[in-house]
Formats: sequence, C-alpha cells, structure tokens
Amino acid sequence: MKLHTGFDLHSTNNYLAIIDKNGKRVFKKKMPNDSEQILAVLKPYKHDIVGIAVESTYNWYWLVDMLMAEGYKMHLANPAEIQKYSGLKYADDQHDAFWLSEMLRLGILPEGYIYPKEDRPIRDLLRKRSHLVRLRTSLIISLQNIISRNNGFKIRVNDVKAIKVDKVAPYLNGNDDLSLAGKVSKDSIDFLTHQIRAIESVVEKKMELRNKYSYLLTIPGVGKILGLTIMLETGPISRFAKVGNYVSYCRKVSSKWISNDKVKGKGNKKSGNKYLAWAFSEAAELARRFYPEPRAYYNRKMQRTNKMAAYNALSHKLARAAYYIMRDGVPFMPEKCFV
Repeated sequence: MKLHTGFDLHSTNNYLAIIDKNGKRVFKKKMPNDSEQILAVLKPYKHDIVGIAVESTYNWYWLVDMLMAEGYKMHLANPAEIQKYSGLKYADDQHDAFWLSEMLRLGILPEGYIYPKEDRPIRDLLRKRSHLVRLRTSLIISLQNIISRNNGFKIRVNDVKAIKVDKVAPYLNGNDDLSLAGKVSKDSIDFLTHQIRAIESVVEKKMELRNKYSYLLTIPGVGKILGLTIMLETGPISRFAKVGNYVSYCRKVSSKWISNDKVKGKGNKKSGNKYLAWAFSEAAELARRFYPEPRAYYNRKMQRTNKMAAYNALSHKLARAAYYIMRDGVPFMPEKCFV
C-alpha cells in the first residue's frame, strides 16, 4: 500500500497527515517537535510511505535532515507556489498537512531544492553578511539624511564610511542632540563593518569557488564574496533547464499567474531567491560604477527609460550571464552580454 505523508510544521509543534494512493485519509496526529516521538509515530507506516512533504518554513532543517537520515524520501514544498492549489484544501481543515500530502499524491507539489546539509552553514553565514550589509546601508543613508537636512549638502557613501566618530559633530553644527544621533549612527556603521569583515575572513578561508563557478569572478562587480553567494544560493545549475528559469529564480523578471483569463497574482517578490536577487543587484551597482561596458549599457537604458528600469535591466543581464558561465564553464563575455 502506497502512502503519502504531509507535515504542517510550526515553531513548537507539527501536524502529521497520511493518505493512501486513492486520497483516503489514513492517519493524523498533532505532536510536539520531538524527533523520537515523530519517528515512533511514523514507524508502523515506514515501509509504505513513498514520500513526505514539508513546507519550506523557516525551521525545516532539523525535520527534513532527521527524516532523510532515517531513509524517508523528502519533498520540500515551495510556500509561494503551492497557493495556486489552495482549492484542494478542505474547508474544515485547520492544518495544511492533508493538503500537502494530497498535492504530493497527485504529483503537482511545487518543490524547492533541499540544500546539502554540509554547505548550509557557510551559505547561512553569507546570508547573515547580506543582512548586516543591508543594515549598514540603511544607517549610512540615515546619517547622510541627517547631515543633508541640516546643512543642505550630501556627503558620499565612502566619506560616511571613512569619517571618524569625533568628526561627525562639525557636520551637524555642534548641536548636541543631532551630534548624538550622528555619533550613534556612525558607531553602528563601524561596528557592522567590523562584523561584515569578520564574516568575510572566515568564509574566504573555508570556501573556494568550485570548478565552473570560478568563472563567476570574471563578471563585472562580482568579487569572491558575491561569487560564493551566487554559487551557494544557486546550487547545481543543472536544476535550471533554461536561462529564463534561473533569472526568474533570481527575481530578475516579472511574473504573472493567469487562470481562466484572469490575473490571480503578479510580481516576483515572494517567489525565487531573495539572496540571489540582492547579490545581482549589488553586482549591478558595482559594475555600473567601476566598469565601462556595464556603465555604457546602463546609460543607454537610462536615455530610454528611467534610473530604476536601467538598474534592473543591468542586474537582469548579469544574472543571465551568470547562468551561462556556470552551465558552460566559460568566462564573462561583454560583447555578448551588452549588445
């Protein structure tokens, strides 16, 4: 007897559902997030379970790793994509477990990539770095705005990073309250810079770009840290059949879901990988500032559109180039990218 299983996973508990090959509900149980108890409940059904679906929530690692280690076939459901099948839910279902198991049974479960356990720590460390970079950027903008509001001029980002804490007050006319706000911002910027560099130092010592992925460093704006971020967030490039699939995963194209000639959803803010979206946006900004070919392409787009559209077009181009570089193991070719 073939059985399909779903877990509705929460922070402290989970709901387990099992159905047979015809969709008949066989078993259900709410349990605490305890490995031993979960394995004990599954044990009588183990040889009949052909797959287990778990939604890709923030805390899926421990459950998926544990069940894979026990020999279960795991399927990681994509939270954004499964919403198109919400009509399969029973109106009185308080949990998603039966819904997940039903999509698995029908072979329509939108799945995410189960990232190898051994590479996750470095990838997550780089995710922490990107988080700190975004925090630092917001503080830099805040300090720029404080100075601009009170002096009528704006200092550059690099000047904000370089300025000493005790030199902030003169920019704010010696006002004690404004000086304190500026000092707190600058102290925080310096602290985050130190933490970012500490993460980079550890990552660079522990991880190298692998095989074809080493050519990512030939992309304008991509250094070792961004290259590692792209490699680790992408995983095997073979899982993307076409360049369009990859660029969409990087959130560099708009998307639209149409059913019965009606738009059910659009945009690409929740689908795909936000860390790749950030990485290619960072690369685009660096490429625009420091490399002639990307800057010329950006300027051409600017003449026909606007700053944001030109910026998005450049990051889209870099994501497309990265796909072919990782797939074919070739260096970046500006003559093909910026036509």
